Amino acid sequence: MGMEEEGGGVDKKITIGVCVMEKKVFSAPMGQIMDRLQAFGEFEIIHFGDKVILEDPVESWPICDCLIAFHSSGYPLEKVQAYSSLRKPFLVNDLDPQYLLHDRRKVYEHLEMYGIPVPRYACVNRKVPNQDLDYFVEDEDFVEVKGERFWKPFVEKPVNGDDHSIMIYYPSSAGGGMKELFRKVGNRSSEFHPEVRRVRREGSYIYEEFMPTGGTDVKVYTVGPEYAHAEARKSPVVDGVVMRNPDGKEVRYPVLLTPAEKQMAREVCIAFRQAVCGFDLLRSEGSSYVCDVNGWSFVKNSYKYYDDAACVLRKMFLDAKAPHLSSTVPPILPWKINEPLLSNEGLTRQGSGIIGTFGQSEELRCVIAVVRHGDRTPKQKVKLKVTEEKLLNLMLKYNGGKPRAETKLKSAVELQDLLDATRMLIPRTGPGESDSDAEDLEHADKLRQVKAVLEEGGHFSGIYRKVQLKPLKWEKVTKSDGEGEEERPVEALMVLKYGGVLTHAGRKQAEELGRYFRNNMYPGEGTGLLRLHSTYRHDLKIYSSDEGRVQMSAAAFAKGLLDLEGQLTPILVSLVSKDSSMLDGLDTASTEMEEAKTQLNEIITAGTKLVHDYVSSELPWMIDGAGLPPHADERLPELIKLAKKVTEQVRLLAKDEDENEPSAHDLAPPYDQAKALGKSNIDIGRIAAGLPCGSEGFLLMYARWKKLERDLYNERRDRFDITQIPDVYDSCKYDLLHNSHLDLKGLDELFKVAQLLADGVIPNEYGINPQQKLKIGSKIARRLLGKILIDLRNTREEAMSVAELKNSQDQVSVSLYSSRKEDRYSQPKLYIKSDELRRPTIGENKDEDDDKETKYRLDPKYANVMTPERHVRTRLYFTSESHIHSLMNVLRYCNLDESLQGEESLVCQSALERLCKTKELDYMSYIVLRLFENTEESLEDPERFRIELTFSRGADLSPLEKKDEGAKSLLREHTLPIMGPERLQEVGSYLTLETMEKMIRPFAMPAEDFPPPSIPAGFSGYFSKSAAVLERLVKLWPFNKN
Repeated sequence: MGMEEEGGGVDKKITIGVCVMEKKVFSAPMGQIMDRLQAFGEFEIIHFGDKVILEDPVESWPICDCLIAFHSSGYPLEKVQAYSSLRKPFLVNDLDPQYLLHDRRKVYEHLEMYGIPVPRYACVNRKVPNQDLDYFVEDEDFVEVKGERFWKPFVEKPVNGDDHSIMIYYPSSAGGGMKELFRKVGNRSSEFHPEVRRVRREGSYIYEEFMPTGGTDVKVYTVGPEYAHAEARKSPVVDGVVMRNPDGKEVRYPVLLTPAEKQMAREVCIAFRQAVCGFDLLRSEGSSYVCDVNGWSFVKNSYKYYDDAACVLRKMFLDAKAPHLSSTVPPILPWKINEPLLSNEGLTRQGSGIIGTFGQSEELRCVIAVVRHGDRTPKQKVKLKVTEEKLLNLMLKYNGGKPRAETKLKSAVELQDLLDATRMLIPRTGPGESDSDAEDLEHADKLRQVKAVLEEGGHFSGIYRKVQLKPLKWEKVTKSDGEGEEERPVEALMVLKYGGVLTHAGRKQAEELGRYFRNNMYPGEGTGLLRLHSTYRHDLKIYSSDEGRVQMSAAAFAKGLLDLEGQLTPILVSLVSKDSSMLDGLDTASTEMEEAKTQLNEIITAGTKLVHDYVSSELPWMIDGAGLPPHADERLPELIKLAKKVTEQVRLLAKDEDENEPSAHDLAPPYDQAKALGKSNIDIGRIAAGLPCGSEGFLLMYARWKKLERDLYNERRDRFDITQIPDVYDSCKYDLLHNSHLDLKGLDELFKVAQLLADGVIPNEYGINPQQKLKIGSKIARRLLGKILIDLRNTREEAMSVAELKNSQDQVSVSLYSSRKEDRYSQPKLYIKSDELRRPTIGENKDEDDDKETKYRLDPKYANVMTPERHVRTRLYFTSESHIHSLMNVLRYCNLDESLQGEESLVCQSALERLCKTKELDYMSYIVLRLFENTEESLEDPERFRIELTFSRGADLSPLEKKDEGAKSLLREHTLPIMGPERLQEVGSYLTLETMEKMIRPFAMPAEDFPPPSIPAGFSGYFSKSAAVLERLVKLWPFNKN
């Protein structure tokens, strides 16, 4: 949008003077942002240069409309002030306050004057080195300044802002000593001195309380009072080793600021009259504090930030010098015109009858999605009875010495103990070589399997292995002191659960789906959601069950949804709340599910005697056992025959691996679970070496297939266990996708038979007819349904309050900042009661969801956004297959309940037919409810709020069946595409929120039964304190230095 030509002349460009030391001008961020400003075509940029700044008189300096000027070492600030007085350009950063930044005392005083929180501190001022001061007392574990005591650990900072030698003193109870923090030198940013106990006395210092931050510093960068970008980095306090990425840059991660922090950023900007300003935040125990203000600073290595900064500065310059010109940002930024458009299709394809368009008067208010986790490795379990002394002692060690108590081993230390014990118990001979009887051989094989599982990955990271030890038999023994007897366990059951880990493909699918949601579920294309999010008009909460694969799927989805970068662990810590009572477990319906499985077993083993009596075949889904293939019983022997064929091939591979153990490991590096969490690509080295994908060796792969073969069919009793069919299907699907390079003969045929049977068995495990499905579904999903109703109710109440507010135009609110442009930095009133800053939450209620976050919402009257009233609530629930089936069964069959007789189903006839044919709700399948508000309907009209229901079947296996180029490319990537959403209602039909609530309420937990919110359970290690504190921290670092 260049300047208009008028009558042959061109409008004069706005000149921007860059009066900065050359060292700073040539920094990469400055260059990137200046290039972008230039690309708009409205500005002429003049660089003054060191010679002009240092040697020439100010009268001969270039004249400019706007001036960028900031202090750095050797900068003549007074001279620049003289120039500013002479020419009066628009200043991005005022010059006078830049003097304040050199004195930490003045910075803290100024912050306090504006009501910005700082750590508790006190100043010790000396006129000469080592001056004794009567108000300063030093003891072994504290210092006292004017009667105020600071216990160790405390921080000591020189008052000179340019002196970066900051000390932290540790208490004697922790071993004492001092850590010195300094400007980065190579790869170090701090040094520990164990022998130093006494504080410095050669100058003036500030003493302040040490704030526990979970090892993280947050750096905030403002561009004007309305824009703040924040990054977290590893605090030098941790170990002083600077985390660097492969390019040698310090590892920093963008973070989301809370609304309170955003307000602090605005106030820092205004208090110091520095539009472009960097400052440091400490997040400690639920509050945030400013501990340093640096003046002019730009973010490094963030193209998104460079785009934003250029757009904000452009608006600032145009508002100051050409207010008649539009400062609207063009739809395509000028420097992006020649960039290739990135396709956002990726792995996601459109389904049938896709989501409707937004009506002119319709606003999206709420998106609720319930999502199944991504592609995972097969879930595994090893059970063995143990009598070995070493293992029984281990059980007593970790259960507090109680002979009858069971023990769970999960932590790295516990699992390492178990591994050490197991290694010593495994017989020296290889599998199948000794003369012992079959039982001993099986026991030794299981111990080998336990050892292999525990050794997998080389170290205990990730959340995917747990061991239970349950005592089974006891005997009386004499107490160690010889007085009386005590019980001692002599046999225990060891259960090792492992597997079920999210694969690289699962992470990729989840991230792609998050990206798809960002681009398709919200108005304004891909940038719409991010714009809402960055301006606090998007209220997002993500919940996950307790399972590692579900948590990681949620984190990967969040990464795609919010366009984040970096590792998943920190995203998980900061954005995903665990709620196992809502999203885990089937205990509530275990009896009914057992009953369904028994009936299903009868239907299958009785052959084709399906019950056709009481319903016309027009509704095939009303039949008992609908979806089972005809003559299912005849397929079972075929299934076991093919399974044996595959198992035998894997046995031979495992035998080779055992005989040539060193060579297999020479070829491919060991699998690293920690690195894998951040990866979404395949371990090519392992595949090329002919090893199974991921962490599984052939020994474990054989154990997996052997167990399936053994459990599926009991030869002695000639009995099939149909509950094993889903597991056989699961294993086939996994090996077909991830281990096609092993060329297992017969796997294709086994997959087809297993799929046919599983497609009938799995849906019927949740009830063999609609009435039973509804009963089981409502028991499993009762809490989730209650939460969804709360989400919808809160959204409606909030939207109604906003509408009423708009109608009444009751504009009573505290106005902090003048709306006049020239008063951008006018002083706010200094003391504002904190409750004046917070509008009461609209529709105040006791919902556990309305935590502190919601009360600090952007106030539309101060928001520099076109549609401040556009506010979207997103609630994402990540869970497992059982909850997706249960929720879907309640949605489609709720009208069969006695209390709702005669009501239409929430799901239309054509969708019921499609669902009946949809055999599997595969990985990443999801159900979405979107709530729309029609602002033209009256507030009382039920038609004001409409619900749209869609679902996706998740990962799509059909491309694999084609055996064409497309299938080959999917096999190379090990990743399946995700089906796009399909409607559950007829096009043009109208489901009001009122109807939805009436139909769902009988099956949902009432709002008053929801317990008060609990503090999220901490993560181990560094995260234990910080899970709540860093509630919005989106990126951290991998703590292992290597």
